[in-house]
Parts: sequence; C-alpha cells; structure tokens
Amino acid sequence: MDSKEHRHHRWCSRRCVIISVAVILGIALLLLILGLTVFRPRHTVTTINSVHLGALRVGLDVPHLSVDLNVTLDLDITATNPNRASFRYDTGNAELFYHGGLVGEAVIPPGRVGAEGSVRTNVSLTVMADRLISDATLYKDVISGSVPFSTSTRLPGTVTILGVFKHHMVAYTMCNITVSVQSRSVENSDCRYKTKF
Repeated sequence: MDSKEHRHHRWCSRRCVIISVAVILGIALLLLILGLTVFRPRHTVTTINSVHLGALRVGLDVPHLSVDLNVTLDLDITATNPNRASFRYDTGNAELFYHGGLVGEAVIPPGRVGAEGSVRTNVSLTVMADRLISDATLYKDVISGSVPFSTSTRLPGTVTILGVFKHHMVAYTMCNITVSVQSRSVENSDCRYKTKF
C-alpha cells in the first residue's frame, strides 16, 4: 500500500514538473513568435509633408556682386509609428544645406507617437545669412531665379515592446528643394526616407 502510494505520489510529482516545463516552454515560444511577428519593431518614418517659404528677402548689390539674402523655410513634418507599441523620440534636429554647406538648423522638440499612430509638427529653418553670402555661387543662383537647398532631419527614439524589450532607432529624411526667387515659393521638392536600428 505504501509503495503504491509512493509510486503514485512520484508519478504525480513528475507529471506536475512536466506540465510546468511544458507551460513555461509554451509561453516562451508564444512570446518568441509574437516578438518576431506581431511585435517585431518596424521602421518609424519621418515624412516632410510640405515645405513653405516663411520669409524671403533678397537684396542685390550689383557693383560689388553681392547678395543680401534672408530665407526662412517652414517644414511640416509627420512622424509615423507603424509599431504596436509607442515610439518616444528625443530632441531631433533639422538642417539646411546650400551646395553641401550647412547654412541653417533648427531643433525638433521631443515627443511621443502612440502605437500605430502619427504626430505632426512644424519646424522653421532660418538661413544663416553670413554662411550663405560667402558662397560665390549664390549670386548666380539668385540671378537665375532659383536657389537650390537640401534639408536633413534626424529623429532618434525608442520603441518599447511589452514594456520590456527596448529597440532604439533613428528616422532620417533628406530632401532636395528649389526656392523660386520670383514667386517666393518652393518650386519642387524630392525627398528620401530611411530608418536605422
């Protein structure tokens, strides 16, 4: 009787251990599958919806072949988060280039994009006139009526999945734009987007 009870007790103990291990393995497998499919981190995308000329003042000094130029570009930016977890981004930055030289910059304030959501923000880039005027090609571009610029935005942040797994990423946007001196507007813009983990 005792030996039967002992065997039965041992069998029940083994059964509990086997069931416990199977449950733990099942939960781990389920979390792994969810992590690789549903909760896999996806690229957050920063899109420049539009570029508007906020201010433009041009003055030509023909005898000295110099230009007095003040330009402010207003960027309408959307950060889109396709993840099923929120994306918190730190302070980002936007930069303005003229023929490869940095001529303007602005700060993108930190924020949060909800799961599968998007957030819009406006950033004003003011041209640093002293850097721009020192470029010899500016006079030619202003006379031709079109001034080419390029913009670059960088938005670093983190997606936290299931409150445990943190994935750091940086969303980049690069745009080539042309400002019309006569119409005081942006003639065209061509943008590229990428995200780095």
